[in-house]
Amino acid sequence: MNIQTSILVGLIFAPVLILTIMAIRIVPEYQRLIVFRLGRLLGERGPGLVLLIPFIDRGVRVDLRETFFDVPPQTCITEDNAQVSIDFLVYMKIVDALPSVLNVEYYVGASRGIAITTLRAVVGGMALDEVLSKRETINQALRGKLDEITNRWGIKVTAVEIREIIPPQEIQQAMTRQMSAERNRRAMVLEAEGRKEQAIRVAEGQRQAAILGAEGERQAEILRAEGFALALDKVFQTARLVDSKTMSLQYLETLRKIGGSQATKLLVPVELTRFLEPFLQHNRESGQSSGQPHAANKAA
Repeated sequence: MNIQTSILVGLIFAPVLILTIMAIRIVPEYQRLIVFRLGRLLGERGPGLVLLIPFIDRGVRVDLRETFFDVPPQTCITEDNAQVSIDFLVYMKIVDALPSVLNVEYYVGASRGIAITTLRAVVGGMALDEVLSKRETINQALRGKLDEITNRWGIKVTAVEIREIIPPQEIQQAMTRQMSAERNRRAMVLEAEGRKEQAIRVAEGQRQAAILGAEGERQAEILRAEGFALALDKVFQTARLVDSKTMSLQYLETLRKIGGSQATKLLVPVELTRFLEPFLQHNRESGQSSGQPHAANKAA
């Protein structure tokens, strides 16, 4: 009897336990549960504990975290009829859970298809040089157009990042040659600038050397002039200390040297004229005395 009772109780409570487990839903913070009852929308539930009626209610989980998908390399034709291969990443997140379930079946696939067509439309309106150089512009254009379309699905496109742009083989070869020519041009410019700087420095060094040489000569001339002036001053000071006897001896020595030389000119010392001054004075006085009577006789 006890065994039968236990089996009966188990048979009664087992379905209840199974139904209870089926009715309980635990929704994390980063998810929402869209509940349908007999196919009709009841609304958004969560986060936390959510109870559903088994076999009547159906819940669809929606992840609100940011996600991404990659677009494989796509061949696009630019405005100047050049083919390029581009692959990129699209980052997005669900901001409204209800439209992401009601308005689109598989939003990742739909977003990938729209991203491919939008990429070709954007690249088709740009030249090859712009496609290669304005990657950020393409990212912004793709993000803006994708966001306009996915907005009706409750999805926000947060970023679009191009990973690689591969131009045709002949374009790559031309770019390689252009890069090589640009490097050679820069090397020649740098070499010319180096030579110019070297010439400027050499000229500046020569100018400074000439200035320093001229300044040294000027200082040397000044020092020589000062030395000559000091020497003259010293001679003058020494001459003032020499007495008349010493000068007379020097004068006589000079006369002796001149007399001993082979000169043809006759030099008369000044002292000799001093000795002759009394005789000359006497002759002058005699001439004057003899001249006065003769003048008186003429007057008579």
